[in-house]
Amino acid sequence: MSVARTAVFGGTFDPIHNAHLEIARAAADRFQLNKVLFVPAANPPHKPAGPHASYEDRVRMAELACEGEPRFEVSRIEQGPRRNYSIVTVEKLLAAGLGPLAFLIGADAFAEIQTWHRWRDLVRAVEFIVVTRPGAAYAVPPGAAVRELAGIERSEASSEIRLKLASGDPGVPVPPPVLRYIRERRLYRSQTAQ
Repeated sequence: MSVARTAVFGGTFDPIHNAHLEIARAAADRFQLNKVLFVPAANPPHKPAGPHASYEDRVRMAELACEGEPRFEVSRIEQGPRRNYSIVTVEKLLAAGLGPLAFLIGADAFAEIQTWHRWRDLVRAVEFIVVTRPGAAYAVPPGAAVRELAGIERSEASSEIRLKLASGDPGVPVPPPVLRYIRERRLYRSQTAQ
């Protein structure tokens, strides 16, 4: 497999926050990536209740967070009513000529990769950049190409950020343009940590 120059960074980004950006920057720097493609999920299969903010709001927040970052791009490839499976997204990106691809993923999610839809095809299609943290354990499936991204100490979670936003906490770790957008749109006003 050729060395990937584009990494796919998928998620609900509900909302996107500073740790997401730090992870993307570190991956781009350490693995000489030309591009980190943020892919907000419209209908993620692992969140049956769905995201708290609308798809359009989550895409817009990602766009605001990525402004001024020449290696960052936001994709609407998962837009639409269908469930979003990573392998389908990757196949669309490869068909569009964006390969070879890396897949940027947290260790906790990677530990469950063998429960994902068509995971064997995904393992064959990409190399994985696994964001590790102390105590995180995972098994590498047969045939998977894995590079570890260690040393990211930030531990923000979107669920905690939503709670802070709902309570009016001013110390929310999101980029200023994203925070302004959240306040203007009155997002997460009555959210719980679900």
